[in-house]
Amino acid sequence: MKVRKLVFISIMISISVVLSIVETAISGMVFLVPGVKLGLANVISLIILMTLGEKDAFLVVFVRILIVGLTFSGLFSNSFWISISGGMLAIVAMILIKKTKLSIYSISVFGSLMHMVGQIAAAIVVSNTQTLIYILPYMMALSVPTGLITAYLAKRVIDNFSETIKTYN
Repeated sequence: MKVRKLVFISIMISISVVLSIVETAISGMVFLVPGVKLGLANVISLIILMTLGEKDAFLVVFVRILIVGLTFSGLFSNSFWISISGGMLAIVAMILIKKTKLSIYSISVFGSLMHMVGQIAAAIVVSNTQTLIYILPYMMALSVPTGLITAYLAKRVIDNFSETIKTYN
């Protein structure tokens, strides 16, 4: 990997970590359902996926979750497993659906939906509470508008900076 690209990806990971922290702080004020966030950190993942590619996007998501996990919840805590399950399922789903040539909005919403599915599945396993499945429809309903917002923000950045970002590839 070129040094220029490595530095760019490192900066993008840093931005996604900061966005993750900010959205955690404000999510309680915006959403009444615990665990629902705007997906601001995923804007960065989507930008990287659409401009640099799948491997770089996977790396950004994985490293962001590791850093946030190390910083806040503790590595291998229940919260970490829930986060990594949602994040990994989301990025894998977005990589797969990107191959279908659907729009950035479809990719983002599908990723958001899979993120919720992954989180609820992991929460059921780590808490041994099967009744959590009943909040999945609410979480999925909220993931559609958050996925659309994420896609809109990512598309704005890509439209304005895609030529600059592609020079890092």
